[in-house]
Amino acid sequence: MALKEILNENIIDLDLKGTTKDEILKELSEKLFAEKYISDMNQFIKDIYVREAEGVTGMGNHIAIPHGKSDAVNKIGIAIGRTNHDVEWESYDEEPVNLFFLFCVSNDHDFAKNHMMLLAELAGKLGNDARVEKLQSVSSKEELINLLCQ
Repeated sequence: MALKEILNENIIDLDLKGTTKDEILKELSEKLFAEKYISDMNQFIKDIYVREAEGVTGMGNHIAIPHGKSDAVNKIGIAIGRTNHDVEWESYDEEPVNLFFLFCVSNDHDFAKNHMMLLAELAGKLGNDARVEKLQSVSSKEELINLLCQ
């Protein structure tokens, strides 16, 4: 499974309003719930926090990749969000975050295997500073997806 196969404009929001980690995770989870990626929003968020307790999900460069395995997941996906303000988030560079990639992954073994491949693919793309700079200024969901699929 490749990144381009799971990116969906319906679970992307380039104008997130949240100002805290809780608000951001809730906004992105609401998108996943509305599109039936998850069956139980509260359980999904709880499972994300289990993973958050294990270590930092802010990768630096104002990007966070929160994720967690959850029985509430119906299908794998990545909810993507961007704010036009900084959000405090534990990060390797200790900088705030404004670009979020929330992985939606089932506890199922096959899903978990796909998750690791997708995470590696995404991390590779986000390791490119020029691409990250462009992601920070895209004006459409389509433009964001195209940048991530290059």
